[in-house]
Amino acid sequence: MKNKWVVFGVLIAIIVIVALGINQILILRNAHSTFDNYYAFRGCTRLISQTDNYGTCELASGKIIKIVKFRDKWYLEGDLPSCWSNFCF
Repeated sequence: MKNKWVVFGVLIAIIVIVALGINQILILRNAHSTFDNYYAFRGCTRLISQTDNYGTCELASGKIIKIVKFRDKWYLEGDLPSCWSNFCF
């Protein structure tokens, strides 16, 4: 009987971890999809400039960051994904 509760607990933990992982993937996919979404995701408080391929904004701390478009997705400059052939991570 005790083993059944352990297995049940482990299964619940796995389900919760998978659900949280899927949630994070969806949040990041949405954040990288548009400039406005990434602007909000990074916590920008003021837009300084924006073009079709990049934008700069100010964070609440006063730090200015540059957001760039890479392969039709938005990223923080200097934090682009690594790509090999057509596979990026």
